Amino acid sequence: MAAPRIEASADVDESAKVSDDSTVWHLAQIRENAVIGSGCMVGRGAYIGAGVTLGMNVKVQNHALVYEPAIVGDFAFIGPAAVLTNDRYPRSTGLDGRLKGPSDWSPDGVAVGTGAAIGARAVVLAGVSIGVWACVGAGAVVTCDVPDYALMVGNPARQVGWVGRSGRRLLSSNRGWTCPQTGQMFQECDSGLEPVSGEVDSP
Repeated sequence: MAAPRIEASADVDESAKVSDDSTVWHLAQIRENAVIGSGCMVGRGAYIGAGVTLGMNVKVQNHALVYEPAIVGDFAFIGPAAVLTNDRYPRSTGLDGRLKGPSDWSPDGVAVGTGAAIGARAVVLAGVSIGVWACVGAGAVVTCDVPDYALMVGNPARQVGWVGRSGRRLLSSNRGWTCPQTGQMFQECDSGLEPVSGEVDSP
């Protein structure tokens, strides 16, 4: 494995961990105690908040904002200028008019499942969970949890279908759901979709 590549203009806190084979591009900021897994790419001007965890082979594109304490699973994609928020009741000041500090609120991070993709300029509200291999369309505003493999679009985001690992929209049949690219089949379950028994759905 190669040592991480960190551009000179990036601001990486000395307590953050950037794993092997990862790249941090120009003007990105990685805050204290953040963990960047192996093989990740953090794009130009992206922000990774304090204590945020990225799994392996995650792409965080240019100017995306991932606020603490988000957890991003392996193989996930955070699109350009997407925002993962952390404040359910945003106010700059408390009831007494004083500017809020860290002790005046509790951040509630977003959880992004394995392989999920968040499109460009999408916004995911605090505390929301994105299911494995789900896809959030560009510009969507996600206000509630997203099922595994779900395809979400709009403001507020609504489910309009299902996607497989390829990112292609699944086709419906009397046998369940099928990826038009890979032929992999899925069936509905409590968490959304799951591969049909006997089929493999791992990288």
